[in-house]
Amino acid sequence: MTAPVQDLVRLGLREAGEAVASRRVSARALVDAALARIEATDAKLGAFLAVTPERARAAADAADARAARGERRSPLDGVPVAVKDIFVTKGVPTTAGSRILEGWIPPYDATVVERLEAAGAVLVGKLNMDEFAMGSSNENSAYKPCHNPWDLARTPGGSSGGSAAAVAAFQVHGTLGTDTGGSIREPAAFCGVVGVKPTYGRVSRYGVIAFASSLDQVGPLARNVGDAALLLRTIAGHDPRDMTSSTRPVDDYLAALEGGAKGLRIGVPKEWLDGSGLDAGVADAVRAALAAYERLGARLVEISLPHSKYGIGAYYLIAPAEASSNLARYDGVRFGLRAGDARGLKEMYAETRERGFGPEPKRRIMLGTYALSSGYYDAYYLRAQKVRTLIRRDFDAAFERCDVVAGPVTPSVAFRLGERTDDPLKMYLADIFTITCNLAALPGLSVPCGLEGASGLPVGLQLLGRPFDEATLFRAARALERELPALPAPAGV
Repeated sequence: MTAPVQDLVRLGLREAGEAVASRRVSARALVDAALARIEATDAKLGAFLAVTPERARAAADAADARAARGERRSPLDGVPVAVKDIFVTKGVPTTAGSRILEGWIPPYDATVVERLEAAGAVLVGKLNMDEFAMGSSNENSAYKPCHNPWDLARTPGGSSGGSAAAVAAFQVHGTLGTDTGGSIREPAAFCGVVGVKPTYGRVSRYGVIAFASSLDQVGPLARNVGDAALLLRTIAGHDPRDMTSSTRPVDDYLAALEGGAKGLRIGVPKEWLDGSGLDAGVADAVRAALAAYERLGARLVEISLPHSKYGIGAYYLIAPAEASSNLARYDGVRFGLRAGDARGLKEMYAETRERGFGPEPKRRIMLGTYALSSGYYDAYYLRAQKVRTLIRRDFDAAFERCDVVAGPVTPSVAFRLGERTDDPLKMYLADIFTITCNLAALPGLSVPCGLEGASGLPVGLQLLGRPFDEATLFRAARALERELPALPAPAGV
């Protein structure tokens, strides 16, 4: 007999796969439960921009047929997942959260979508996001804001807000997002789930709509560390279609999970816990997590990242500069929106971009174009790149003394929707702890470390590792996950 919907949707990713493998639950039942949950909750949550029930049910039926023949493709076979609407999907509208791509239906799939479906995972839809991944609250979506399942008046974080909210609200068992300056880790922290930003080059970006090409990276979000490890193992690896994709072999992340924290050297940057606008409740939860590591046999090591204070400034020159180049292709000629009443080619360009882009992309395009312009390139963009090198050197020095760097993901818990929309600088400062990971091309992970006392909202602990050492991050995160009490289910949905 099939379990009730509320039980099926609460299964973890690996639990759901095991249930299909043992024939205790059908993939069709899992997919129907996910679709029912989405229908029941998404009107108030806003996590999905598109739902694909027919495609999902057909894929589930195929997964059940494989299970009956004993030919399952992977532990993900038959399990419902969803992806951020920044991944192109053949035959399914892809908007990047922008009106300028409204109605565009790609003719191919992103590599990560191909790899999920090759593993048998069932794609049930596309997830809400800040427009072109530009934002920290998911309020920059051109279609609707996404809400936090813990408190619907608050942001789920951005830009992968839909990806985090869908997992936390039990709509799907796992999701994919992208992280340019913290856009997986921040929403994971705000929504009380696990989010992983892999090393740059670990996962193919082919078919990922570009924001800032030297910073963007694809990663998983899931309800526990093991599920995130399985998702990353599925999508990681070299892709000849992406020239930035690494040929380095992929580690067995699942095998690394139960190594424990004993013997690990945990680096704690003094700049992150002293000042930086860190809320007291977040600091308390982070310190409690660090104390838990000591109980588990890890050693805390104070380190310094002296150039991290320049990370925000460097990021908001480099990322907009790359965005101004990447977004130049949206001009009304090849795909997406075209303003129909323009009087000539230049007028059509201008009118299309005026109508199609929201305020945040326009702001970043103008900033990036200015930073790259003649007479200002050396003063702004080139100097920011030099700061980026200094930040990477800080981490290189730190990793001579520690195995993992640990600290807060964000300065506060999830803030209220509308609270920072009129103050872009305050919004940008939500990324103060996450941005340096992308500038240095390191792997980063957010794992829940408790609830903030005053609000009862989740707090995330950020773990950063050496390049391509995601396995140690999973080991450290799993050790903490086992030590701390599990979070309750969100009360908002």
